[in-house]
Amino acid sequence: MDKPLKTPPPYAITSVDNALRTATMLQLEGPMTVSEVAGRLGVAVSTAHRLLAMLVYRDFAVQASDRTYRVGPVLELAAHSQSAVSRLRAAALPHLRRLVDLLGESANLAVRTGETVRFIASVECARALRVGSREGMVFPAHRTTVGLVLLAELDDAELESLYAAERWENRAFDGPDLDELRAELSRVARNGFAVNQSRSERGLVAVGVSVRGADATPVGGLSVSMPSIRYDRTRVTRLVATLRSAAVALERDLVAG
Repeated sequence: MDKPLKTPPPYAITSVDNALRTATMLQLEGPMTVSEVAGRLGVAVSTAHRLLAMLVYRDFAVQASDRTYRVGPVLELAAHSQSAVSRLRAAALPHLRRLVDLLGESANLAVRTGETVRFIASVECARALRVGSREGMVFPAHRTTVGLVLLAELDDAELESLYAAERWENRAFDGPDLDELRAELSRVARNGFAVNQSRSERGLVAVGVSVRGADATPVGGLSVSMPSIRYDRTRVTRLVATLRSAAVALERDLVAG
């Protein structure tokens, strides 16, 4: 099994984290006001204004004539399908909050792009020991719960193309063993969910299910994450049932919208 990819820094710098989260929000969701940024980060309006001013100075953001802020030239080249991502995120947020209320753990929404997964929404639980927001973070798909349930939808030819050896040359991390991945994805497809135990990050366990769009094609996935010290295998059945109910409700909203 691959070694875990990411480990939280021992001395996190909140101001840096808030600046990065702000840049991610602008890239994924579009224009935002100072007050909206402050509310999302849980900081004072004056703090949000300073963060945005620095992002503007470094060309990560620009201020429009209506005083909103949008993604700047540094990030706009990487922006893609912003409107679709924004709609999916907006529809999912109420369901993520309900998952947190029901399960008492942090909840996430992620989408797959090729061999990677990007978290586009996170709602943290209120516990002192909790999994923090993953919003904006990118992981190899085969290391995450949502990535695994979405990879399980691919046929063998698509999987072989995605994990061809030449695609993984000069990468910072190795691709998965394809035979082992096939076997795992077969189990995930049968079960309809995936469990990640310290594969994406040490000390973290997550359970995830897929979310389908109007044409029944997977558009993303929901997951619930917790510190491994709180993980209990006997809870998996309840976790999966709650996640599936949330996914079905989100799918109804996507069709109606």
